[in-house]
Amino acid sequence: MTDIDRDITLSGALVRLEPLSHDHHDGLVEATNDGQMWTRWYTSVPRPEGIAQMIDERLRLKDEGSMVPFVAVRQSDGTVLGSTAFYDIRPEVPRVSIGYTWNRASTHGTGTNVESKLLLMTYAFETARCAGVRYETSWSNQQSRAAIERLGAHLDGVLRADRLQSNGALRDTVVYSILAHEWPSAKANLELRLARHCD
Repeated sequence: MTDIDRDITLSGALVRLEPLSHDHHDGLVEATNDGQMWTRWYTSVPRPEGIAQMIDERLRLKDEGSMVPFVAVRQSDGTVLGSTAFYDIRPEVPRVSIGYTWNRASTHGTGTNVESKLLLMTYAFETARCAGVRYETSWSNQQSRAAIERLGAHLDGVLRADRLQSNGALRDTVVYSILAHEWPSAKANLELRLARHCD
């Protein structure tokens, strides 16, 4: 596995994934207010007053080498759309997880998240030479599960009573993955989906 560049920027036609910094605070506050995503108890979207803490925590994990956090920015106007990350980086496998992803509600269905996943997985498989990319989500988050399955990911299993959610309930975590030999097919599907938004 090639080391993942902790300061890399990944750019596409619709979206740019740039390294998270404190400069993104106000844009992320505006993004989380778009649709009040934190009201969905099964997600990990922070409240506006929790954005600073989220940035601090992700930058701490970045310094420790266990996360590479990004902010998604719309190419056309520079609007901050949300955040995502590489995490659980396992160079000995090699494998990486993609997650901690959320985007402002008004961007759902516009192709920006599809392109973000295409950028991240292209880097993971073709530059970092990962053997697999993993996704995790709550059993209760049907929207996220469907989106992960549309990426071409396969269900690996369910970790029951895996962690506590923000409302104190125990979360069952659904685990998916895409392996290196599956990537060409998944990539072609993502490129086809993205083309519908870029034409």
